[in-house]
Parts: sequence; C-alpha cells; structure tokens
Amino acid sequence: MGKKKTKPVSTHPNHIGIKEAMGYMMGDAGNLFVLTYVSSFLKVFYTDVLLISPGKVATLFLVTRLWDAINDPLWGGIVAKRPPTKDGKFRPYIKWIAVPVAVAQLLCFYNFTNIPTIGENPTIVLILAYVTYITFGMMYTGINVPFGSLASVITDEPEGRTLLSTFRSIGGGIGGAAPLLLAPFIIYSKQPDPADPSKTISVANSGGMFAFAGVMCVLAIIFYLICFKSTKERVKSAAKPNVNIKDTYKSMFKSRPFVVLAITGILISGQLQFASLNQYLFKNYFANANLSVVGTIAQYLPMAIMILFTPALSKRFGKKEISSFGAMFAAIAAVACFLLKGTFKPNGDTYTIVVYMGLLFIIGFGYSFVSITNWAVVADVIDYQYVKTGVKSESAIYAVYTFARKLGQTAADYGGLMLLEKFARYNSETMSNAGYVPGVSDKILTICTIIPAITYTLIWLLYKFAYPLTKEKLEPIYEEVQAANEALAQEEAVTQAE
Repeated sequence: MGKKKTKPVSTHPNHIGIKEAMGYMMGDAGNLFVLTYVSSFLKVFYTDVLLISPGKVATLFLVTRLWDAINDPLWGGIVAKRPPTKDGKFRPYIKWIAVPVAVAQLLCFYNFTNIPTIGENPTIVLILAYVTYITFGMMYTGINVPFGSLASVITDEPEGRTLLSTFRSIGGGIGGAAPLLLAPFIIYSKQPDPADPSKTISVANSGGMFAFAGVMCVLAIIFYLICFKSTKERVKSAAKPNVNIKDTYKSMFKSRPFVVLAITGILISGQLQFASLNQYLFKNYFANANLSVVGTIAQYLPMAIMILFTPALSKRFGKKEISSFGAMFAAIAAVACFLLKGTFKPNGDTYTIVVYMGLLFIIGFGYSFVSITNWAVVADVIDYQYVKTGVKSESAIYAVYTFARKLGQTAADYGGLMLLEKFARYNSETMSNAGYVPGVSDKILTICTIIPAITYTLIWLLYKFAYPLTKEKLEPIYEEVQAANEALAQEEAVTQAE
C-alpha cells in the first residue's frame, strides 16, 4: 500500500486559512446588505414614493458625490495617519461605525410625506432626502475604507490575498443577492393595471420598503461584528505612521497600474449601479417587477459557480489575464443584447424573457472573473505602490479607489436618471402606477441595453491592453513586499524588547 499523499502546508509567515477568509467575507456581506438595497431601490423610493422627479433625484446624487470628493480622501487621510490600537489599525472602525452606517441606511427609506407638516412641503422632503443620503454616504465610506484596507494587512501571501478576494466576492454575493432576490416580494404591491384591469402591475410600497431596510440594518450590524471578531491584522503597521498625504496622492496619479485600476473601478461600479435602472425596465417594460429576481439569479449564479474555479485559474494564469478573458465574454453578450433589442416584445413575452435572461447569464459568467479577483487586484496595486515609494498607504489608495468607484456610481445615477427623464420621458406621477407605456417603456429598453454594451467593452479593452501588472511582473513585487514586511516585524520586535 502506497503512502497517502498530503497537501503541502504553506510556510509563508502570514498564511491564512478558510476560517479567517470567511470572517472577512462577513464584512462585505454587511456592506452589501445596506449598499445594494440603497443602490438598487432608493431611486425608486424617491421617484415613486416621495414623488421626487428623476431630474431632481439625479441632481441629488450628483451633489452628494461632489461632497464625496472631499469626504473619501478625508477618511483615507484620517485612517492612514491614525496609529494602530490593540485591535489593529483598521479593524476598530468596523466595530465603531457598524451601527451608524446601518441606521443611516434605514433612515434613507423613511417616508417623510407621512408627517403632515413635512409631507405637504416638497422642498422639505427633498432636503431631508439630501441629509439622510449624505449621512449614509459618509458613514459607509467610514467603514468601507478601513474594511477594504484590512485585506492588505491580514496577509501578504499572494494565495491568501486571492483567497480573501474570493471570499469577499462570496460575501458580496450574499449581501448583494439578498436585497435583489427578496426585496421585490416585499417592497412592491400588485394592483390592477389602469390601462387593462384584467392585468396587474407592480407599485412601490412605502411600508414594505422601510421594513426591508430594517431587516438589512439588523443583518448588517450582526455581520460587521462577526467580521471584527473573526479577523486579525498580521502584517504590521507602523506604530507612528509617517505619511505625507499630498505626496501619496501625487504618486498614485503617476502610477499606470493605479490609474487603470481607478478607471476600471469607475466603469465596474458604474455598470453595477446602472443595473439598478433595470427596476424600471422590469416594472415598466416587462410589466412584472418580480422578474428582477430572475435577472439577479441569471447574473449571480455564474459567479457562484466560478468561485469554485477562479482562485486556481488566477494562480495559474494571473489575475489580469483571466479578468480580460472574462470581460471579453461579458462585452460580447452585452453588445448582442443591444443588437437583439429590436426583436424584444413587452408585457412578459416568453421569447424576450428567455433571450434577455440568457444573455444576462453570459454577462454574469464573464463578469465573475473580474468581480472575484477585483479586490486582489487592488491589493496588488497597493503592493506595487509600496515597492515604488517605500511608503505604506493602504487606506489612502483604497480611499481614492473608493472615490473612483463612486464617480462611476455618480455617472450611472445622474446619467441614467437624466436619460430616464429627458430621453424616455418618465413621469413620476403617472409611471409610478403604470405598467408598459408605448414609447416611454421602449426607450427604457434602449437605455438599459446600450449602456452595458459600451461599458463592458471598455472594461475589456482596459484589462487587455492597459493594465500592466501581469503574473510575471507581480512575482518579484510579492517577494520585495514580503521581505519588507518581515523587516518591519523584526524592527518592532526589537523595539518592544528594549
């Protein structure tokens, strides 16, 4: 009988296992419980419940993102300059801000029009929408920047980074899928179609939207605290950070890997945010908001499958390489969807639904490679900057990348809503209680197919031809970073001994 083969154990000093990766996963699940619900359904709440016009909602999103131009780098500087505590440099923020960010999300969905003195004044309602949404954005940045930076100090082992990115994608899938799969059954009510009483339409329900926000609030707090308890910062941070924020930000924009990362972040986040416009497509073209659940499954199922294979593929071929391959598939399917839209018919036509959902599945398959490796790519760029500058600037880089993603969200929200109002002629007063409306609904279909075709094509081109950190170029960077981290740990050990 031959000897039983055993799997070799990593000798890397900062090796991590699946248990801790699952703990880190909980943090992104908490993030996405609140963020996905806000990103996907808040604009519907504003237009169909608070009856704010799409143009005013678009301006609201634009103004709040302009504030983020100050808020995000500010948070990055605060976190970068603050010395570590007994809980680490980044983990404490998860504990401190878990409750504020979850409650801020809940308040975004409070129907102020139910308060007599306030509901009678649309200006006050709009101001309160600004206040609650800006507060949510500030609190979300306050927890997301440290959470994202945390991955780079949990481990500096390349395989460990990919493991964290993979499980973060799982957490994001859980947190993102929960609102998209469950909310439509709770936040929409079925009513007779005014144009044809024999049919029903989906109408936003104020009480259901607030109740679901409460569920997301509680789940987010629980998952954040599990993440805090389940993770550990192994890569030492400087006891007295010596970070020149101005020089740090300057060096980023001279770095090709970071610039490409930021641009792809704008496009990736922009497309994810733009997908929330599909809520109008499903309720006003397909005339069935619950079909959004099928759309969510079509896009998330491929990711759930590819999570099993992506880490091994990434290790063998490289993150850049498999991301560009996946983005190509997503681009082809998105372009096909736009080209085929002329064959689509409204009001639940079977052919239309099957073809549309099939193309969403292919898009989801291609995009899964980008999504699963994305956060490991961010860590690679952080390592690249560390090697080039000799300065640890995880939170500063992550804050600017976060802002880049918010720029994408801004473009998607503002551009999408303006197209909805100016191009499709969507009227909040009439369309909130309507299903398919000729002309308006057809233009919504055009908007929801042409933008993804453009965006996924640009993502593919950037990964394929512009992003420079190939598998071969990253190997010496990993070695330098590991050596530098070991030297820092030894220096701290000597200091403590003295």
